[in-house]
Amino acid sequence: MHVMNFFQSLLRSCAVFLLLVVNVFFFVPGASAERIHLDIASSGVRKLVVAVPSFVDGAGDQNTTTGRDLARLMEEGLRFHGFVRILDPHRYEGQPRPDWRGLGADYVIMGKYTLAGAQMTVAGNLFDVVSGDKLTERNYKGSSGQREDIALRLVDAMVEEFTGEPGVTGSSIAFVSDKTGRKEVYIADVFGRHVRQITRHDHLCVSPRFTADGTRLAYTSYHRGNQDLYLTDLDQNKKTRTLSRRRGMNLAPAFSPDNRTAVVTLSKDGNPDLYLIDMEGDIIRRLTKRAGINVSPSFSPDGRAICFVSDRSGRPQIYIMDLQTMQVQRLTFKGNENVEPSWSPRGDKIVYTHLAEGRYHIYTVPVSGGAPTRITSGAGSSESPTWSPDGRMIAFAREVNGKMEIYVVQANGEGMRPMFALEGNQSYPRWSPRLY
Repeated sequence: MHVMNFFQSLLRSCAVFLLLVVNVFFFVPGASAERIHLDIASSGVRKLVVAVPSFVDGAGDQNTTTGRDLARLMEEGLRFHGFVRILDPHRYEGQPRPDWRGLGADYVIMGKYTLAGAQMTVAGNLFDVVSGDKLTERNYKGSSGQREDIALRLVDAMVEEFTGEPGVTGSSIAFVSDKTGRKEVYIADVFGRHVRQITRHDHLCVSPRFTADGTRLAYTSYHRGNQDLYLTDLDQNKKTRTLSRRRGMNLAPAFSPDNRTAVVTLSKDGNPDLYLIDMEGDIIRRLTKRAGINVSPSFSPDGRAICFVSDRSGRPQIYIMDLQTMQVQRLTFKGNENVEPSWSPRGDKIVYTHLAEGRYHIYTVPVSGGAPTRITSGAGSSESPTWSPDGRMIAFAREVNGKMEIYVVQANGEGMRPMFALEGNQSYPRWSPRLY
């Protein structure tokens, strides 16, 4: 599906669980305080080479199925973040004392697990190969059935050790899929596993949006003949209520960081305008008034401003509104169509869809203004960008050989790759906040 132009994009828009794990963080004296974190957003940064041997059990056995599974989950999670290259375990498995430096490893994660009835404890130690220092140790406890979740929590902890900020494997992706013949909303983890169908309206559903805490998901559905807005409690999949069912458009909300309000597009008075509503759907105030078509709001991380799309200048461009002063400034000037903005969790950039050379591509622009940066390249159109919770990656829908798939790319434009491969077409991706 292409974003043919702004108005077709508008018509298209119109037409976690709680993990029972305890984290205990042990600081190695002097090590963490002196740690220099990797700036993975810089172009040309060499990937870190990390070895993850099979985890040993409580008896010291490194050849168990559970130990190998934990190591492979760690590898998958680290690799996903884009700045790590995993050392092939076949190069060192079976060796009592591998020469890590000779093998080219920068770091080694040594893991251990113990099982006590239905409970599991997993420990991970990060070693610097050059210095030989143990940089950190992390311990997690949970049920044995939470093996995957525990391993991915350990991944995010190790990413924090490298970058200064936790990883994002504990987040989810909401998206729209037509695999049933109808466009319904689904959720999956960042690897495309544990796919969960959220809507079963047997009708067109679009534009999923997570609340700021990730516990609920909003979407627009046409199953009652109008573009109505719904909110689903993700802990209780059947608990869905109407957020707005006003005449005309009720489109994709942006939820405030404090989870108390949302900005939506309503056309109840004829013109598509932005309104601030509470979490019951009641209007608090109108933000725009007949200044063209106003859609696609996104909050700044501090909740003081929004970015949005308006064609008030004659063409769809991105604007920023200060919610206290109500002052509006135009942000994009290059090109005739700039849509689908999303404000980075880091606060410094806005990602959006831009029409360039007959195709749609993903661009970013500084919030303070300035020259935009093209993020995607190659054949096919790219659209609907969404930031990872750490602001280091961008997921988006990309058309490849006539099929829409979810892709991911580093925020600097490097490492573009399919995020996961599923049946049917996937569109409207939306990245959740961290869910633990």
